[in-house]
Amino acid sequence: MTRRMQQAATIRAVDLFCGAGGLTHGLEEAGIEVVFGVDVDPACKYPFEANNRATFSLKAVEELTRSDFADAFGGGEFTLLAGCAPCQPFSTYSQGWSSPKDSRWNLLGCFGKLVEQTRPDLVTMENVPRLEKQDVFKDFVGVLLKAGYEVSHTVVNCADYGLPQQRRRLVLLASKLGPIELIKPTNQPDNYVTVRDAIEDLPPLDAGGVCKADPLHQACSLSPLNLKRIRASKPGGTWRDWDESLVADCHKKKSGKTYPGVYGRMSWDECAPTVTTQYYGFGNGRFGHPEQDRALSLREGAILQSFPPDYQFVPDGAPIYRKSIGRLIGNAVPVKLGEAIGRSIVRHVAAFERKAKRAA
Repeated sequence: MTRRMQQAATIRAVDLFCGAGGLTHGLEEAGIEVVFGVDVDPACKYPFEANNRATFSLKAVEELTRSDFADAFGGGEFTLLAGCAPCQPFSTYSQGWSSPKDSRWNLLGCFGKLVEQTRPDLVTMENVPRLEKQDVFKDFVGVLLKAGYEVSHTVVNCADYGLPQQRRRLVLLASKLGPIELIKPTNQPDNYVTVRDAIEDLPPLDAGGVCKADPLHQACSLSPLNLKRIRASKPGGTWRDWDESLVADCHKKKSGKTYPGVYGRMSWDECAPTVTTQYYGFGNGRFGHPEQDRALSLREGAILQSFPPDYQFVPDGAPIYRKSIGRLIGNAVPVKLGEAIGRSIVRHVAAFERKAKRAA
């Protein structure tokens, strides 16, 4: 029996638009060797390399060519090109609908060109559900089909895969080896991972407080008015529960009454709402702590995105800029979703090898 038949096949991957490494960390947890990640944001380098075995390349995806992948794809039995093109142009959380003239609309096309140039065995992409109906996505699928890939894509709730958060995402899988699908959900509503499961054991904080043992476990200060507001907030409730004197002027207007999902507390025994890039601000969504009078800490947001509790985002002693760290965490592919994608690919490759063995 050959060595290849005796152990799991080597799958070598490159992670485009890698961010802080959420997808890479999940793929590595599933047994996939990520060789390097690519992003244009220098802030991604430290968390990506400090927590993963892959290296980071500060480069625009548009600048990559086939030669950049020669070493990465040279030693693997199977190759994977993965990525999550920036989702802001298609996200429902964007302030207004981004125009197709936005340069970020072209990044999925760049991804498709790299697939054509490098011809990996496998491709995966994650993004917001709204993308599925856009021409740029249909064009991307068309490129894959023309190149001989079997393609599947579906919108999933990440809570179904162990994420303590309600987060709907579009996941695409493509393979030259045969039909491929995402694994079945690992969790059901009756055993979803809750906010309590995820963050209850973290040390308590006051608004504006910082944990000495973990500086990332820090919470924004609150104004006297917002402190009154969060004290009047019920877990799972809205600003409509408040005394009239606490309600913001914009919410008293007819146009503002349809936005109840801000200034809210999360509930201990439910999944968190979708973590955005500004989750550390009480007024930016339902991001109030279930019982402490403050918004989520940076660390709590990272854990709700399924990053390990000790995942490092900055070097020890380095300054922590909430806007930068919040962006890295909120934009990340949840680690648990990355792991589900990785397990789907590993299972698919194993099935292909079993079939090849029987045919030999």
